[in-house]
Amino acid sequence: MGLPTYADSYLGEDEPLLAARANAADLGGAEPVRPVVGAALRFLACSVGARTVVEIGTGCGTSSIWLLRGMRPGATLTSVDTEPEYHRMARKALAQAGFAPNQCRLIVGRALDVLPRLSDGAYDMVFCDADARDYPDYLAAALRLLRPGGVVAFNNALAAESPADASAPGVAQQVRDDDRLVPVLLPVGDGLLAAVKVDD
Repeated sequence: MGLPTYADSYLGEDEPLLAARANAADLGGAEPVRPVVGAALRFLACSVGARTVVEIGTGCGTSSIWLLRGMRPGATLTSVDTEPEYHRMARKALAQAGFAPNQCRLIVGRALDVLPRLSDGAYDMVFCDADARDYPDYLAAALRLLRPGGVVAFNNALAAESPADASAPGVAQQVRDDDRLVPVLLPVGDGLLAAVKVDD
């Protein structure tokens, strides 16, 4: 068994996660995070004692479940997606996983329209799993939203390193070069890029 296969099976998925994955396959278009990525997200949320997290790209709720399972009791996840049908499926998955409706605030809309309405420095973690072309803009938003010591994470970060404008740096380079961030690029999925925001 190769390392990627073992890493994916090391922490398996229970019925709510498998159901969310099946819903995503039925709808098409919303690729759920791999189990190893989900486990990493839960770990990151737990490591910062997250009470408030922003998720960009709800999909059918797979990553939402992983994040909430790492967050503190009474925590709130704010998740943004453009597709109402994904949110309908995510609500179903979150309920099946045992989360109360008030633990996940689902907002339908473009993240770049929604994020400016969220409070500065009020979040412990920002997770981005959306169109990689927008990752640099999401990074700028995350730096505003995160408290010092908060974490930003980008799924499929290696895919984001081929911007339409080849002269523009990708998000991995931007994160690496920003003195406000302590980064790591984890070799899971197509790269999980994470960084801690240091004190301003």
